[in-house]
Amino acid sequence: MTLNIAVIAVCGCWSAPAQAAVPGITGGATTPVFSLVASAAYSSQPDGALVYSWGYGCGRTGSAPGVVVPASPAGFAPAAMTSTSHCALVQLPGPTLIVTEGDMVTLELVNALPAAAGNTSIVFPGFQVCFGPISGGVCHPSATNGTPGILTREAARGQTVRYSFEATKPGTYGYHSGTQAELQIEMGLYGAIIVLPKTAPTRCNKSALGSQTDFRLASSAYGHPQTCYDREYLFQLSEMDSTIHSAALDQVQACDSALLGGAKVCAPIIVKTEPYHPNYFLINGRSMPDDMDGSFSPAYPAQPYNGNPHLHPGETMLVREIGQGRIQHPLHIHGNHARVLARDGNLLLSTVDQTSLAGPLIFTFPSVSGQSVDALFTWTGKGLNWDVYGHKFAGGPGARDPAPCYPDTAGFYTNASNPPAIPGVTPNYGEWCADHNKPMPVTPPDPQVVTNGFWYGGTPYLGLQALDSGGVQPITRPLPPTATSQNPSAGYAFMWHSHDEREITTNDVFPGGMMMMMIIDPPGAAIDERL
Repeated sequence: MTLNIAVIAVCGCWSAPAQAAVPGITGGATTPVFSLVASAAYSSQPDGALVYSWGYGCGRTGSAPGVVVPASPAGFAPAAMTSTSHCALVQLPGPTLIVTEGDMVTLELVNALPAAAGNTSIVFPGFQVCFGPISGGVCHPSATNGTPGILTREAARGQTVRYSFEATKPGTYGYHSGTQAELQIEMGLYGAIIVLPKTAPTRCNKSALGSQTDFRLASSAYGHPQTCYDREYLFQLSEMDSTIHSAALDQVQACDSALLGGAKVCAPIIVKTEPYHPNYFLINGRSMPDDMDGSFSPAYPAQPYNGNPHLHPGETMLVREIGQGRIQHPLHIHGNHARVLARDGNLLLSTVDQTSLAGPLIFTFPSVSGQSVDALFTWTGKGLNWDVYGHKFAGGPGARDPAPCYPDTAGFYTNASNPPAIPGVTPNYGEWCADHNKPMPVTPPDPQVVTNGFWYGGTPYLGLQALDSGGVQPITRPLPPTATSQNPSAGYAFMWHSHDEREITTNDVFPGGMMMMMIIDPPGAAIDERL
């Protein structure tokens, strides 16, 4: 009965969309306060299974409840938003906590797990935690704050434990249970912390977004001028062995029955966690195709976050990635390499020049368990040797290209060109000018004859607005009448997925698991990161 109540309590909380590509909560300025609850619910899988799980969520405790404020980036007005539309009683992964460098953070955790689960806790890798308030930079621990555990102070069932720490460095971090971790993390007790830089470099205030809505949490990932970005996405990679979850549920129900029968206590959960055979592989708590549905979809009340990155040509995406599971997940990206900025919040700088970044270019994130990686990704179509925008101007005496491409010093048509392109206005902003007007080297199939799937835009060019030979009239190549599209902007769809083949399955059925689509949208297509 308790489990059903937990599920119902969150079902009405997702009527409003997320407010950022990295949705989360803040706890107020300078001294953020969060109140989280650990409790039980069911997570949904694409094969129809409901997997018994545990998770962190938002709650109110004590006479001075914690503050729960939706994270809303500059430039977007969260007029209709409430705290419950951003954080439910229980969710997997737990709520993303968004704070600023130098903040003194306080988190209260209430243990509302079933009686058989025993104690629970949170550890914060990368931060020096105080078990009490911090004032004047000094920790004042309290002996009555929770109970001692192996890794940290813990909360007994129905009790509260309080943690404090200073957000000393910008970056992406994970948090997770420090109690019976081999079971409680597997059950879903983990989440992410994002620490924004206190001061961003001046040059980062300009971006390739133009007049489009700015969904960034900040303009740079770190205080370094080479960490500017235009969009950002968080990917938490994990896995589930449903046999462990089923075994935990059996013992929870047995304990509940014993307590109803008059028992004073019942045996704590002891679940065999080895050998480990995960059968569900998750991005932000969901498997493909569920992870490509919108954030805060009512179909997944306990799994609010999606994995659905979008980008325009020439824009820079900040990829925040955390390995939250027990095993390594090789997240493989397509379309370009990504430049690693930092691992675990530590900027990778040159040993001979501390002003220069030294992170490698990668096309697969190793996703080591417990490790976070921040990286920059961009897409331009550079070097394909054909015009990805579909320009076909043939030229001639006195003729003028109706859609010119003026290269900047790097060879792209941007706001640094002369004359400049205008972000969000110039149709071919970000184009690699060396390929301008070059024809595609093969004859594309007629989409009325060949259908290439839900992600096919009906044209080999970026969007449906390829120009004719005169450079004026758009050529639209609609899909066959019976076809449907999951790519309405007709952008380029690149699969981002695990490079471990078993991890792109759902309970051994392909396709599924750790897979999503990264869409390069046409410059004129608005990207709404709330979806």
